[in-house]
Amino acid sequence: MIAVLQRVSSANVMIEEAVVGQISEGLLILLGIEHSDNTQDIEWLAHKIVNMRIFGDDEGKMNLNIEDTKGNILLISQFTLHALTKKGNRPSLIEAARPEHALPLYESMIKSLHLLMDKKI
Repeated sequence: MIAVLQRVSSANVMIEEAVVGQISEGLLILLGIEHSDNTQDIEWLAHKIVNMRIFGDDEGKMNLNIEDTKGNILLISQFTLHALTKKGNRPSLIEAARPEHALPLYESMIKSLHLLMDKKI
């Protein structure tokens, strides 16, 4: 499993010119799930994300987590994070989970983050 976290002042996702998700200040997370990932991996990563101290405090030090800042999370499934590009010019996505495996884990991540933060994400 790979997660890319980006602090944002705002973010949104559009599909066919319609906004389907948006947040104000918080984290934009791209989540790549591979075929060997399971619910234990989701629980571990959700706790790690919520507790990661990557936001600045009053002194500018990165001491605050997403809960401390009352920030939001926008979670985006991104299978291309598992692209293997060492050989040739066409990325191999063999490590990325098939949708039937990835979707339940993605939904589990949403639920886990929601429960840990006690807010809608």
